[in-house]
Amino acid sequence: MPVKSIKLNNGVLMPEIGLGTWRADETGVLAETVKKAIAMGYRHIDCAKIYNNQREIGKALRQVDVPRNELFIVSKIFQNKHRPELVPGAVDEILEELELEQLDLLLMHWPYAIKPEQESADFTADELEDVPIMDTWHAMEKLVDQGKVRSIGVSNFNQQVLEKMVPQCRILPAMNQIEVHPYNPEHELVKYCQSQNIAVTAFCPLGGGKISVMNDNLIKRIADAHSCTPAQVALSWLLARGIIVIPKSNNEVRLKQNLRTAALTFDEIRMISAIKSRERKVDPSRDIEELTWVFHPDKAQCPLI
Repeated sequence: MPVKSIKLNNGVLMPEIGLGTWRADETGVLAETVKKAIAMGYRHIDCAKIYNNQREIGKALRQVDVPRNELFIVSKIFQNKHRPELVPGAVDEILEELELEQLDLLLMHWPYAIKPEQESADFTADELEDVPIMDTWHAMEKLVDQGKVRSIGVSNFNQQVLEKMVPQCRILPAMNQIEVHPYNPEHELVKYCQSQNIAVTAFCPLGGGKISVMNDNLIKRIADAHSCTPAQVALSWLLARGIIVIPKSNNEVRLKQNLRTAALTFDEIRMISAIKSRERKVDPSRDIEELTWVFHPDKAQCPLI
């Protein structure tokens, strides 16, 4: 069964289920996973420069027997390329690694910048750099004009930042990719984005790591009722909210399962939405206090819009 698509605010269709590739950098393994996923029906591949695996993905894309216009490829600018004069070259590098002429969606990976010489995600507060978000965004808008990208959006942006950003945009963000799962539901942020016609993609849709979403008793009970997996329940709950999902797996059985949704009842959706447990997998403020504002805007304000 073909994966359904969501229409972005620029009219571009984006498959609502994609393949996540964060921390999937085993040489050779990822390329095979991408090829298997596309053969199963996946058409949306989520990438990023900092994942350090785009050449593997590009190799796989070159080998699949699916027309380019049937695929939806997403990538993200790393924080060391936020200076507007660096944005075009950053995207050229992404395109070269993926062996593409155009991206379907380009995201600003984080709402803060680091110094250009810092090429690792392991950085300190001393390596943060003051680059206004809108300077980077206007450079991304020009890439749409030039045809290098079809759509542009953001990732890890909170509502307060978006409220200041949106009025200044010539091209409205088509997407906000954020961590969303039953233990981090982001009800208010999702509601805001959708009210502004900004689509939402959930990364870590199954929690992952030490986050115990898949062991939640309610989710397991609902899975038993539908004869499906807890992962399928979590993904179906997100899709029912109009949220795009990008689960990651190298396992062929789970790849297939993640494409099959469960028909959750209204009450089941409501009960999952009411889960009280709260855990977040990604939070830069755990390492750098100066980035508290990214996910805790009640404690600190974004310094530069």
